[in-house]
Formats: sequence, structure tokens, C-alpha cells
Amino acid sequence: MKGLELSKSFYLEFGEPLLKEQFSDVLHLIAVGLAGSGSECLGFDDEISRDHDFEPGFIIFLPDEDTLDRKTAFKLERAYAKLPKEYMGFKMSPLSPVGGNRHGVMRMEDFFMDRTGTPDGRLSLEEWLSLPEQALLEATNGSVFFDGYGMLSKIRKRLHYLPDSVRLKKLAGHLLLMGQSGQYNYKRCLIRGDAGAAALSASEFVKSAIHTIFLLNRSYLPYYKWQFRGLKDLEILSELYAPLEEIMISPIDKEELIEEVCQSIIHELKRQALTEYGCTEFEGHAYSVNNKIKDGEIRNLNILYGV
Repeated sequence: MKGLELSKSFYLEFGEPLLKEQFSDVLHLIAVGLAGSGSECLGFDDEISRDHDFEPGFIIFLPDEDTLDRKTAFKLERAYAKLPKEYMGFKMSPLSPVGGNRHGVMRMEDFFMDRTGTPDGRLSLEEWLSLPEQALLEATNGSVFFDGYGMLSKIRKRLHYLPDSVRLKKLAGHLLLMGQSGQYNYKRCLIRGDAGAAALSASEFVKSAIHTIFLLNRSYLPYYKWQFRGLKDLEILSELYAPLEEIMISPIDKEELIEEVCQSIIHELKRQALTEYGCTEFEGHAYSVNNKIKDGEIRNLNILYGV
């Protein structure tokens, strides 16, 4: 059973009855779900994931203290702590009194502040540009099981994905890095006989290529160890998983594989009408994408500002 399924089943069997029986008067003010860090919130968990932090549990999201007081929050915390400590063969970890828990009762504003620096998901374009996409993904991943107040879903919708000017700025920067690392520096390092630098160039190319593919899919880039896993599930260019993996692990010349990836990405850029550049050099495509940014201040920033 996947972690999200385990969490929802645990909530429906124990959490929902508890809330309805003991907290019916504030049920309309709270939300319940599972989101944040952990492979289970991405749906990527497997047998290996169960060696740490894999357990039944969910989050009860509370509004601010003006809407729901501390006394009621404390009662909810005590009630949550009394839930069964084992479910379907999985044991719950003890809740830490100093925070850092993935499950339990928490203020909605604390959850979003921890990931975005804002309690309500209202970000300036500068903040959108500077926030790691992994943090934005943690704010919007997982699943909402119940939302009586509606605020949790509203904030998650607000953070659903990058504004288009920010997406294009990041895309332009990563296209430029792909050109520099893969189309230019990789070959030059090989000619010099600098195998280490060539390997680094190939690695930088793959990192920017993966980020480019996520941007073309309008999907947040996950934590590095899940990027290849996430690539498999994307609707667009997921077939590049194999050549990108081969670039990373193959001991032979990677130039043909790099060109294969580049051509596929150029084709997709044109399909999405993001470039009018006619050649294969990624520098030209990068500036073509940058020129499509509608916000003048973002467009005029250094092309690498978003990476």
C-alpha cells in the first residue's frame, strides 16, 4: 500500500469519526490531508521507503489563532495523540513536542511559511523566482482529504504552478546552460583530454535538461534524488529518461545522446511556440524564449537569473 493510501485509510477509519464526534463545532474551520516532505507525498514511495518515516498518519490543518483558539488546538493535539499507534502493521512515530513532525496538528500558516515564506501563498515575482521548486512542490503535493474551511485548497491553488513570466525566465536560463555545458563545453573538454571536466559538463547538461523538461510540462522540479523518477511520469518528453540516464552512466562518448536530447527539446519548444530560432544552438533558443516574457522587469534581468 502506498503512503497516501495508508494515510487516507487511517484518517477515514479513525480520524474522521474522531473529528465528527468530538470536534463537530469546529469541523467547518479545519482541513485534513497529507502534504510536504517525504516520498509518499509524491507517490514515489516503495519498499525501500519504509525503512524510515513511513507510518500511518495525517495532518490536521488549522486556521490562524483569531479563527480557532489555542485551547481548541491543544485539545485537537491531545486527541490526535490518542489515535492508535499501529495500523495495518505500520507503527506511528512519537510526536515531537518541539516540532518537525510530518503528521499531527499544525497551523496552516506555519506549514506554508516553512515552505514559501508566506502564510497565504501570495508571492511577488521576485519571490517566485528565488524559491526552490522543491519547496513549492512540498506546499502543493499530496492530497487533501477534507477541507471544511476551504482555505487550504485556495492557497494550494494559488501556488499550483509558476507564473508564466517566471517559468519562461527559468526555461531560458536552463536552455542556455544546456547549450554551454552539452553542446559546447563537453566536446572541448574531451578534445583537451580532461575526462573529469567532460563528465561534469555532461552532468550539468543532464541537470538543466531535466529541469527544462519539467518546465515544459509545467511541473515543479522535485528533490534531486526523485528527478529521474518524476521524469518517467511526465506527459511531455518522458521518453528522454533513457538517453539522459545513459549520458549519466555511459563511459563512452555522449555527444550523440546529447544531440538526441537537444533535438527533442527544440521540437517541443517549437510545438509550444516558445522559439522562432532556426538553428540548433541552444543559446539562440534561450534568448528567443526570454524575449517572450511579458513582464518587462523579469525579461530584462540577466538570462541566468532564474537558475
